[in-house]
Amino acid sequence: MQRDELDQALLAAHADHDIAELVRLYTVAAETAEADDDVEAANFFLTHAFVFALEGGAPEAAPLNQRLAARGCAKLLEF
Repeated sequence: MQRDELDQALLAAHADHDIAELVRLYTVAAETAEADDDVEAANFFLTHAFVFALEGGAPEAAPLNQRLAARGCAKLLEF
């Protein structure tokens, strides 16, 4: 997904309050940033994905937390 497409999709998901799509898109954004070796952006996007996963009670919360904890960006939580 191109950066402009991703930005537009994120804006639409926010406007629609689509938590599942926000989790997915922020995860995609994190993976894109990782591929570009932009660790700070990847951490930012992973954090957003994690927060939305928590908010929505999504099953992705646990693996996102594990990824953030492995990066030293969050405490490992028990789910």
